Amino acid sequence: SGRKVLIVYAHQEPKSLNGSLKRIAVEELSKQGCSVTVSDLYAMQFEPRATRNDIVGSLHNSEEFNYGVETWEAYKRGSLSNDVIEEQKKVQEADLLIFQFPLYWFSMPAIMKGWMDRVLVQGFAHEFPNCYDSGLLKNKLALFSFTTGGSREMYAKGGISGDIRYLLWPMQHGIMHFCGVKVLAPHICFSPEYVSEEKRKEMLIAWAQRLKTLWKEEPINCSPEWYFK
Repeated sequence: SGRKVLIVYAHQEPKSLNGSLKRIAVEELSKQGCSVTVSDLYAMQFEPRATRNDIVGSLHNSEEFNYGVETWEAYKRGSLSNDVIEEQKKVQEADLLIFQFPLYWFSMPAIMKGWMDRVLVQGFAHEFPNCYDSGLLKNKLALFSFTTGGSREMYAKGGISGDIRYLLWPMQHGIMHFCGVKVLAPHICFSPEYVSEEKRKEMLIAWAQRLKTLWKEEPINCSPEWYFK
């Protein structure tokens, strides 16, 4: 197929369900002829903090530090730090971005949020008015694949945690769609720690099955209605 996939993966333990989901994605997509790159954030000891260190050389304004402005200027002159440039290259080349992680506090782990904060800089991923449908990363797809602590019932519309879609709004809409990326339906494994080994196997099989026809899927409707209807 010649397609390129970047998996941004945030879990400390390769033997975890997240580790298995990541491994299955690599195997299945490679089998289809895709070239798959993994950014294993914990293994890379990826720096999540957005700091002055992300700019190589002198600042645009050394009087008062503004991270957004400085990284935008640094991007334009090619003087972002190497680790950020590396990740941007991977994103640039990818047709599909898969984010694989356990849900922490209704969100992604800090190390992955730090990846978003540092990699998706202005000029590279968005540049007003070029955002949302005209974001700079249009023609790419993203998929959030994650595990939860709570059960499916807890994350239902009437459940104690509210509809799981509400939590996807900042991640899928506020980050990915903002940068022009089209979003495939999320892949959610509910409370794997509290189900049988058998059920966990079924979760892995379901993911492998979905990946077989992934490229035929239509992105979700990018409107607020999808999240809040």
